[in-house]
Amino acid sequence: MQTPPITSWYDDDSLWTFLSPIIFGESFTKPAAEQVDGVLALAGPPAAAPGATVLDLPCGVGRHSLDLARRGYRVVAVDRTQSYLDQARRCAEAEGLGDRIEFVRADMREFARPGAFDLVINLFTSFGYFDDPIDDRRVAGAFLANLKPGGKLVIELVGKEIVARIFRPRDWREGPDGTLVLESRELARDFSWIENRWQILTPRPDSTGEPAGCGAAYHRRELRFGHRLYSAAELKSLLDSVGFTNLKAYGTLAGGPYDQSALRLVVVGEKA
Repeated sequence: MQTPPITSWYDDDSLWTFLSPIIFGESFTKPAAEQVDGVLALAGPPAAAPGATVLDLPCGVGRHSLDLARRGYRVVAVDRTQSYLDQARRCAEAEGLGDRIEFVRADMREFARPGAFDLVINLFTSFGYFDDPIDDRRVAGAFLANLKPGGKLVIELVGKEIVARIFRPRDWREGPDGTLVLESRELARDFSWIENRWQILTPRPDSTGEPAGCGAAYHRRELRFGHRLYSAAELKSLLDSVGFTNLKAYGTLAGGPYDQSALRLVVVGEKA
């Protein structure tokens, strides 16, 4: 596949490759099996019946695709970032799962296999990146088109109500290798968008190749990106407008209510 041109931050493969160890560390990959448990319980049969066909869009480094394949599901894992697909494919082959997962490099707005899937999953706030809301509607329509009648969508992201409750304009965290991530956030467009600025400081190794100690120099990289914020009502309305039915919102993948204590916004919809 020819590499698409870089037109926005989400099109930059080098950015996603750089971010991989930061956003897909052990704290993010370890809960994958528990998260899949929740997805399957919320989807229910027949969409989540053993042997069902699942579309993971986008799949990132494949942590949910791999867990689904281990359980016997047939999975098509789609992402735009080649390095993520390569990493996931290596893991699948190492576990002997290569015949259960198909890896596809594609833009989520364009991937189309009409009526091919029992279940579509979109997890870890992987929706709302596009500046034009028409693109979000295109993606939502693609979710529906790719499902079989009776198929289910499970989408999980950070909801606008949750952002309002926990919003911090500045924060920082440290990775296990000493990398510092300084995060700044700004709400924009009448609370429909969040702008993020990350300053990532990576320790430079000393002359022996070992990580430098206290007072070490850092390599600094700055990233700016944003995404649209959806309330539960807004996301359900969008999915309803493209044809999803039986829409329900939850506050966790475990099925908790979407209320003042919600941790995530999870919406489940069905194709009639």
